[in-house]
Parts: sequence; C-alpha cells; structure tokens
Amino acid sequence: MKSKIFILSILLLSAGFACKQKTAPQAPESPQAETIAPAPDYQKMIIAKAYIKPGKEADFINAAKAIIESSNKEEGCLEYMLYQDPYEKTNFIFVEKYINQAAIDFHFAAPYFSEFGTLIADWTSKPTEIRIIDIASEK
Repeated sequence: MKSKIFILSILLLSAGFACKQKTAPQAPESPQAETIAPAPDYQKMIIAKAYIKPGKEADFINAAKAIIESSNKEEGCLEYMLYQDPYEKTNFIFVEKYINQAAIDFHFAAPYFSEFGTLIADWTSKPTEIRIIDIASEK
C-alpha cells in the first residue's frame, strides 16, 4: 500500500512538470547594470513546507486553492502545485517553478501572497520553510 501511494505521489509530481511555459516579467534595470556584469538569470524552483495544526487541513487546502489559481496565472509562473504528505496529513509542500528571480519577486509582492500568509497564520504549527533553488539543468 505504501509503495502504491509513493508511486502515485511521484506520478502526480511528474505530471505537474508538463505545464506550458509562460514569459516572465522583466526586472527594471538599475543605473549600475551598465557597469556590473549581470548574474545569469536561471529558472528557479521554490519548495515551501507548511506544517498545519491537526483539524485545520481542510481549511488550509481550501485557502490554498485561491493562491494556487492566482499564482498559476502569473506571467512568470511555470508551475504552482500543492502536495499533502500521505503519512503526516498535517504536512504540505508547495512546489513552484518560475522563469527567473524577477518572477519570484513579482509573486512575493502580489497582494494575495501576503493575504494567504495572514489567513493561515493561526493554522500553522511551526513556521513555513521556504527554499529557493536554481534549476541545475540550465547551468
């Protein structure tokens, strides 16, 4: 049974990577950009682990639907998915893929991003862990 759940989780994760790519918003250029060589602008992935209090899982999932829908409409968002740990039902992982850092900055500045954080604050059992990762295949 555990192996079937594991395989299903892998298949769901794999299916999420088949999303259509969108163009990214461009970061405004600063006056220093002419004198300093710009860093490569790789695609990025965010892994965000959310730990929810028992009994609040359904509330969290319902609230997450709005941010998932809004985020997937962002110009620089390539993928935004939510997964629930099948063994620890209070643990969730957002897997997000963006075209570049400017797209992440745009996402973090969106009003629905901060509204979601405020909404779920009382439902979390510990702070959300967020990691931003360069996608290695582009280096």
